[in-house]
Amino acid sequence: MQSIEKLPYSRGYATIRTESTPDNAAHWLFMHADAATGIRPCCRKDMLDEMWSVMSQITLSPAERNSGKLRHFVLASDATAYNLGGDLALFAQLIREGNRDRLLAYAQRCVEGVHHLHTGFGGDVRSIAVIQGDALGGGLEMALACHTIIAEEGCGMGLPEVLFGLFPGMGAYSFLCRRVAPQLAEKIILEGRVYSSEEMYAMGVVDVLVPKGQGIKAAEDLIRQQQRTPRTYLAMNAARNLAQAVGYDELLEITKIWVDSALALEDKSLRTMDRLIKAQTRRAQSDAA
Repeated sequence: MQSIEKLPYSRGYATIRTESTPDNAAHWLFMHADAATGIRPCCRKDMLDEMWSVMSQITLSPAERNSGKLRHFVLASDATAYNLGGDLALFAQLIREGNRDRLLAYAQRCVEGVHHLHTGFGGDVRSIAVIQGDALGGGLEMALACHTIIAEEGCGMGLPEVLFGLFPGMGAYSFLCRRVAPQLAEKIILEGRVYSSEEMYAMGVVDVLVPKGQGIKAAEDLIRQQQRTPRTYLAMNAARNLAQAVGYDELLEITKIWVDSALALEDKSLRTMDRLIKAQTRRAQSDAA
């Protein structure tokens, strides 16, 4: 693969880092570029806004996508964690306020992003998640939306929403059912367990398992391999988007169920959420120290 350099359209992002190959055939987005400040590595709205800004610029028109050129998008992280999930502090605030509109707006922004990843930005992009640290809740849902999940050994991966009376509402069930049997998908969601990346690989959730420190190289190798036969992967994208499609409307309706479920949470669940927020904050500050 060619050497990496800044995206030509990149500006000074506060929460993410973006890189690409000179021919724009491979785009890399690293979440939590501000991890050194001790901010929780979760799906904060400011980071989501910057991520989806980049995604919208990467998305080509149908005419441009017909060029036969295969592109790649890699989603990784600059923090020790891949992503710890939704912004629980924002959730708790909006739930206590009963603010359905803002909670739904946040959820819709998440759905827009995972739908981009799932469809390959319209079909000409292969999306790759590189998990080098814990991927939980909404962070794991973003990875599940990608065509390929590369995970390093020793990472925690799970959907812990059941611990505070919720379910993962940004596509987890839909995306898991494209990887494993529905019964196993439900088990992963309802148990709320944090599995090891080795366990997720054995179940078929993770596609490529590599030793610690080898995630980025594995993504580079995969991109190089797929670029040898680009039309094969473009055709595979088209077939996948027909046979295994997760539609935007499906994702939106599920996330509306999530919003209504969140607004119905009782104080006990919110107190559990508060404890998780404190634990995440301590972890982030410890990692930044």
